[in-house]
This record gives sequence, structure tokens and C-alpha cells, in this order.
Amino acid sequence: MVEVKRTVRVTTEQHVMTDVPPIEEGFPMRKWTIQITLLDDKGQEVPATIFDKVTYHLHPTFANPHRVFKKAPFKIEEQGWGGFDIPISLTLIEKGGDKKLNHDLNFGKEKYVVDQQITINSNKVGLLKELTKSGPVANFNGSEVETTGGNKRKANSNSLNGGSATSGSAVKKMKVNATKAGVDLEKMAEYLTHLKEDDLLGVVQMVNDNKTSEMSIKNDEEHGEFTMDLYTLPDTLLKSLWDYVKKRAE
Repeated sequence: MVEVKRTVRVTTEQHVMTDVPPIEEGFPMRKWTIQITLLDDKGQEVPATIFDKVTYHLHPTFANPHRVFKKAPFKIEEQGWGGFDIPISLTLIEKGGDKKLNHDLNFGKEKYVVDQQITINSNKVGLLKELTKSGPVANFNGSEVETTGGNKRKANSNSLNGGSATSGSAVKKMKVNATKAGVDLEKMAEYLTHLKEDDLLGVVQMVNDNKTSEMSIKNDEEHGEFTMDLYTLPDTLLKSLWDYVKKRAE
């Protein structure tokens, strides 16, 4: 597990809407925006691509108070006359969990920034790779994660064949034209060979997240190999993998 600290910048801008009558004297309507970025190791703003989505939990008087944004800079635009605290949920990519912030929306300045540090603990290669865009990541060189005892888990995939997926060279054979749950396993194995590195890591993550004792899976961290027998996967997982793989391979 690698621990990484990053600074999240929350930028707020607001201005009075002169073409809209005030709610009452001293409380004009204002248009405001909030967006999310990261600070790199040089203190410069960079896109917060480590997040899959950002959810703003607005005051319950707003219509649809839970606003979800899935593209950096995760910018919300709204209008109102009063400030309030906004809980913000930052959802990490690769199912890395949520980080919680509490943001004070106020109208003291037309633009202000608030920097908050978060700590991320992960061994997911895709997430760690995105983190390198905002600064160094200890024990990670862009394709390998240093594990306990000095072993490394490889991120690259070299061989996929015959109904099995592996991040090294080990391949498990299976019967030609085998099908299960309506999925052509031979075709799926072929699609797996066309996946990009990050997409293959997504397959491995899906399998690990839904692992059961009946599944035939081998994860050899010492040699950087991950092998699975597709025929042993549950029908629901197999169908989900099929949709995921087909979409990215075609």
C-alpha cells in the first residue's frame, strides 16, 4: 500500500446579479461557481484527474441538492442570496473510495481559494499513475508498485489467450468455442488481447472486487502475473466483464 498526500484546491467565484431584484434589502441575488483542482509539487494548479466524480451536497432548499459532476474541473454553477456550508465528496478513480471536504460558501470576496490536504492509501496502479501527474509517488515508477519485501506488481500486460487473462506471460488454456451465460469465452479472450493497459487493469480490478472461493484466479505478485479461468467466473461478473471488454476492444 502506498501513501500519497495531495492538496485539493476549491476555487469559488461569485458576483451580484444586477438584473435580478434582491430578496430583501442587503441580500442581493448572486451567481456563484465552485470548481476543484489539485496543486502539484511546485504549487501550480493541475486537473484533478484522480477523481472519478465530485458530489456537492447543497442546502436542502435547492432543487436536486446532491449535484454530481464527472469531468474536471467538476464545476458547479448556481445562484442564491445566502452563504452556507457545502459538504463535498471526492470519489477517487478505480473505486478508491471517497474523500470528504467541507466548504464554506460565503460572499466576502468575489474570488477565493481554499486548499485542503488529503491522504490517499492505495496500491491501484491506475490511480497511482494519475497521482504522478501532480507530484512524485514513493515506490512507484509508473508501471510497478513496490510491495512488502521488495516485490513489485507489474502494470503491463504481455499475454492474453484461450479464455484467461494475465499481466505476465502465464496463460491458462480452455476448450475452443466454450460459452457460459451466453458469453462466447473464446471471443472474450480475443477481445482481452486488444485491451489497452489501463483497460486491462480495470478487468483485474473488477475480478478482484468480486472474487469468490469458486473462482480460479492466480495472482503472482513476485513475477507480476495475474491469471484467471473465465469459465469459473460467476455469470453476473462474466456478463459485466463481457460488456466492459467488448465496449473497449471493438
